[in-house]
Amino acid sequence: MQSRLQKPPSTWLRAIAGAGALTLLLSIPSPLAQQPASDDSAQQAFNNSCRTCHSVKEGDNRLGPNLSKIIGRKAGSLPNYNYSPSMKEAGFVWDPDKLARFMVKPDEVVSGNKMQPYGGVSADEAAKVVAYLQSAGGR
Repeated sequence: MQSRLQKPPSTWLRAIAGAGALTLLLSIPSPLAQQPASDDSAQQAFNNSCRTCHSVKEGDNRLGPNLSKIIGRKAGSLPNYNYSPSMKEAGFVWDPDKLARFMVKPDEVVSGNKMQPYGGVSADEAAKVVAYLQSAGGR
């Protein structure tokens, strides 16, 4: 009878090779990993798609409401901003997924919103904007 320490060399070699493969697999970055908050492309996406009407500075409402702390905020609830009736009655709290879906197809998330003539952005651009908002105080 062989003890654990006396296993055939091929068993140990397979174990070591398996551990090495697992280490390699775990070190490969996932394509689904969230974009780094410091990514310049995230800020650029916000600037290109949102900055004309929105700010990330608390209290700085423009044509659109400020997006400071948007994640976790009830839709249509920011004081001192005149939301559309449909946004006021939306009945949900903004989370990263809902916000990204809204940026891609606003009318599908809140029909009757005031984002006209904004037609939406790609899912990739929306993900970058959400990453930027989270890093810029949007939670």
